[in-house]
Amino acid sequence: MASRKNNYSAEEVKIFKRLVSPSKIQDFLNGLRFNFETRGETCQSPRRVLKRGAAHCMEGAMLAAAILEFHGHKPLVMDLKAASRDFDHVVALFRAGGSWGAISKTNHGVLRYREPIYKTLRELALSYFHEYFDDQGRKNLRGYSIPFNLNRFNSLSWRISDEELFEIPAALDDSRHSPLLNLRQIRQLRKADAIEIATGKLVEYKKPR
Repeated sequence: MASRKNNYSAEEVKIFKRLVSPSKIQDFLNGLRFNFETRGETCQSPRRVLKRGAAHCMEGAMLAAAILEFHGHKPLVMDLKAASRDFDHVVALFRAGGSWGAISKTNHGVLRYREPIYKTLRELALSYFHEYFDDQGRKNLRGYSIPFNLNRFNSLSWRISDEELFEIPAALDDSRHSPLLNLRQIRQLRKADAIEIATGKLVEYKKPR
């Protein structure tokens, strides 16, 4: 178990010890407010997220990865690559019984937690495909990254830094990705229908005015 070697505070260790499973980590993330970046873009360390009590998808994935690492997992995240008209989404990866699952911080009723039932990362990524659409119903998921180990950024103290960590999402975006669709499949995609679009607009936290 990783603990004080990563310079976590006593309070952080107390929180991490309580979150003994991916399911509990997901519940904890759900309880954090969504970071709407109303004062500008952020990429906060897990420590800053805990202090602020809010996170967006990248920050939530980093926090989940840190907690998973505390309990013996590698701190892995995966980028879900969207078409240029949409936003990417980032999840924390974990394995159980030889299968992949994902922890996800999102404000919407879609793109959420995935049970560890997927034999490959491609299967896991594809599980997000049909719910990954925009307000016009266009299905936008196009690819996924290889598992991205946050230990690459230990020199930045990514777990506890008080600085913005924009280098991490930039490197993740530049990492090797695998496509999910070919051009013919993209041309033949059916748009999500009205009830799917309405469902996709359900949110957990309202954006502050």
